[in-house]
Order: sequence, then structure tokens, then C-alpha cells
Amino acid sequence: MTVRALSTAVEHRIDLAARRLLDAGRQPRRPARVFVTEFLVFGAKQAWACTFGALLLATMAVVHLTVPAEARNDVLTTAAVVLQVGMLVFGLETFRELRVVLLFHVVGTVMEVFKTHMGSWTYEPGGVLVLAGVPLFSGFMYGAVGSYMVRVYRLFDLRFDRYPRQWLLAVVATGIYANFFGHHFVGDARYVLLATVVLLFARTTMHVRIHRTVLRMPVLVAMGLVALFIWFAENVATWAGAWSYPAQAAAWHPVAPTKIVAWLLLMVISVALVTWLYPAVMPGATPSVPDRRVGAGATAVRTGGAVPVRRTAHVRAGSRRHDPEVP
Repeated sequence: MTVRALSTAVEHRIDLAARRLLDAGRQPRRPARVFVTEFLVFGAKQAWACTFGALLLATMAVVHLTVPAEARNDVLTTAAVVLQVGMLVFGLETFRELRVVLLFHVVGTVMEVFKTHMGSWTYEPGGVLVLAGVPLFSGFMYGAVGSYMVRVYRLFDLRFDRYPRQWLLAVVATGIYANFFGHHFVGDARYVLLATVVLLFARTTMHVRIHRTVLRMPVLVAMGLVALFIWFAENVATWAGAWSYPAQAAAWHPVAPTKIVAWLLLMVISVALVTWLYPAVMPGATPSVPDRRVGAGATAVRTGGAVPVRRTAHVRAGSRRHDPEVP
């Protein structure tokens, strides 16, 4: 049996209420009802994980339609800060998770400053909340990816079979990040790196707990789907004028699908950063993300009811240590 770690008090209450609603008087279940329930829970969890990114994207669209061009950068940056603070104040995100968001923010901003300087894309001029010509809200877009990654990690109680060694993943992720800079001066190695990523994760399977069902999915498929979703979001953001690629200078048109490869490679960096702070665990191992908001007496919900969870040290991929209180 696997155990779900809940990270915020708000999510703990939502989870308990949802389980009472979904499980009360519903046994045994018909297959059609099980499918519909799992499908709706999957969609709800994905939407919850996307909260910060969806709100930021919606803000970009509203600002594009209502705010003068010269003020948009500062308005977007201010709105992004308000959203991030709100996530913490209202218990939608923990300070522990904020470490991931800030790490993504720094990594993304450094790349934004360089890529903008090299002409890979441009931002509307204007505003005072700018670093080296790059509006500070740009870092929050990478932070949105980090927020999604860490929230999905715990909302779906992700576990991994045959997860690659962390040091090897770090080497590949570093190579990908370096290539984002280096391809302006030497040959572009993105497709070599893509092939390396395929080899690295070819045998890695992800266990995804929805409500009662646990699905298995190749990690490469999951990263590809997220990269595709980010590409769709990028089209909305460029339409809203958050930034523009050179080919969009005359008039907006959809971002080239080849950008999906770049986003897939970025996903590898994202996975490396998240599992560096929240080590990947195997199916059956104890959760690597302790619940610091609910308290030491909190319960973790599993199939068949709630069981007490004892706080344990982080369990890395490959470890077979189990909490003796959890079968």
C-alpha cells in the first residue's frame, strides 16, 4: 500500500471532504462510476496543481486587454508577487515548496537575461521592475512550472520504478542548461541531449495515485505531455504580448511546434531540481515529503481508510526502508 503525503492544511481538509463525498455509501461500485470518479478527480488535481500558472496566464490575458502597453510589465510583476504571496497566505502552497519556486525563478531569470540579450525573444519596453532589460515577472513563469511540478509530485503521490541515479540526471540536466547558452556560440546539441534523455528514462515508470486507482505511466510520456501543455500556454502568453519571438514581430502567429523539444528538455531540468529537493521514492516506500502544516498527529489517507504516519527521514530511490507502522 502507498501513502499519500498532504502538505497543506487546506488540501488536507479538501481531501477528507472529497473522500467522504466520493466514498460514502458507494460500495460496491459499478465500473462506469469508478471510471467517471477517477477521471474527475484526475482533472481536479491537475487543475489544483496548475493554480499558480493558470492564474498568472489569466492575468496576462486580462492585462493585455485592459492595461496600456507601457505599464504592462510592472503590472504583471506586481500581480505575480501578489499571487505568490496569496498562495502562501491562503495555504495553497507551503514555505517548503517555495524553495522550489524560488530555485526555478533564479534559474529561469538568468536564462531570460542571456536569451533576451542574444535576441532569442523580446519583451515590451517600459517599466521599472526590470533586470537587464528583462521584466521581473519572467522569472515567475518558470516559478509556475516549479509550482506545478512539486504540487503534482505530492497530489498524485508519485512513485518511480528504475529511476535514474540522481548524479547522472544532474549531469544531463546541467548539459541541457549549458546548451541553452552554448548553442549561440557552438553547435546546437539539443537533439543529442534529447536522445540522451530518452536513454536515461527509457525504463523509468511513474506510479500515479488518483483516488483509489494507481496508474502506471512512462516518465517520458508524462514529460512530453507537460511540454505540450506548456507550449499551448506559451501560445496564449505570446498572444497576450508577454514576450515575442522574432518571427512574431510583424504579427502574432502560433509558436513553432519545434519549441516543444525545448520545453521537453526544460522538463528534464525541472525534474532534476524537484527530485534534488524532494528525492524520488519507490512504490511502497514512505513519503519523502513530510506534512509540516497539518502537524505531527496528521493522518495520511490510503485505500481502505486512514492510518497514522510516523515522521521518517527522506527515502531515496532504490531504498527499501519502510515505516513499520505502514503495511
